[in-house]
Amino acid sequence: MSKTFIIAEAGVNHNGSIELAFKLIDAAKEAGSDAVKFQSFKADKLVSIKAEKAEYQKQTTDVSESQYEMIKKLELSVDDHKKLIEYCSKIGIQFLSSPFDLESIDLLNELGLVIFKIPSGEITNLSYLKKIGKLKKNVILSTGMTDLGEIEDALDVLTGNGTDLKNITVLHCNTEYPTQFEDVNLTAMLTIKKAFHVKVGYSDHTQGIEVAIAAVALGAKVIEKHFTLDKNMEGPDHKASMEPSELEQMVSAIRNIEKALGNGIKKPSPSELKNKLIARKSLVAIKDIKNGERFTVENMGIKRPGNGISPMRWEEVIGKTANRNFALDDLIEL
Repeated sequence: MSKTFIIAEAGVNHNGSIELAFKLIDAAKEAGSDAVKFQSFKADKLVSIKAEKAEYQKQTTDVSESQYEMIKKLELSVDDHKKLIEYCSKIGIQFLSSPFDLESIDLLNELGLVIFKIPSGEITNLSYLKKIGKLKKNVILSTGMTDLGEIEDALDVLTGNGTDLKNITVLHCNTEYPTQFEDVNLTAMLTIKKAFHVKVGYSDHTQGIEVAIAAVALGAKVIEKHFTLDKNMEGPDHKASMEPSELEQMVSAIRNIEKALGNGIKKPSPSELKNKLIARKSLVAIKDIKNGERFTVENMGIKRPGNGISPMRWEEVIGKTANRNFALDDLIEL
């Protein structure tokens, strides 16, 4: 990846509406994202009727509604997937979706996805990991709620079933919505990179765009960020998502950071070469010097511009004899 792969995470912020999903795709494209990502699942395969909601879900949805009831309304049909993929192809943005069950893995594979995004909640799902590993596709693995041992186990399953380690990008992540800054622990991304020699990235659930930008400065190759058309919409993830204007700001900032990171070679940039003569200094006469006089601390000093003898040669020049007359502020010549 020559640039950061930016995933605009639409998730379930379509609220079960294909029309709203199309609008999310448009917003992701207009903001400059590389991909827009949804979630693929069958509620019957994902969650039991007795499963509780997460705390953030209780705060953003009807408390009398079960997690199953909430999730069921957010399913995308096979036909929905086909329409969204076709639309993404039409406008020029990559379609991604995280599968949450084995049937959804098969669906996305049949629909031709070349990147499989594994959500944090599936990182300990052995049969799920084996199935994706056998596809031998590019994998993006989120690691919220994990330690290094669990990441290692997941990578072993994926690679042990045929996926090349070089095709896996591991995302540091915290699954609290929203994540507080003190819980981000962004340098853990570097720990993951060092421990497993993989490409790394960051799945961001903080408010604002600062942490995602910092992650790119630290070497993230993938950034994923939830977005919505309106934070005030009903649904579990809207309040912790950013709106299109924020997404656009984040993408623009990341692209600027990429330019600023450069190639790592320390040398003057072409734009600043012209400043060397202005900002640097040379050896100059600080009083009139006659031909045959020696250069001394009393008659030679250091001033701008920098197109004469470098002050780094002071000790070489001091004590030598002037070969002509020098007036005040003339550049010293040997």
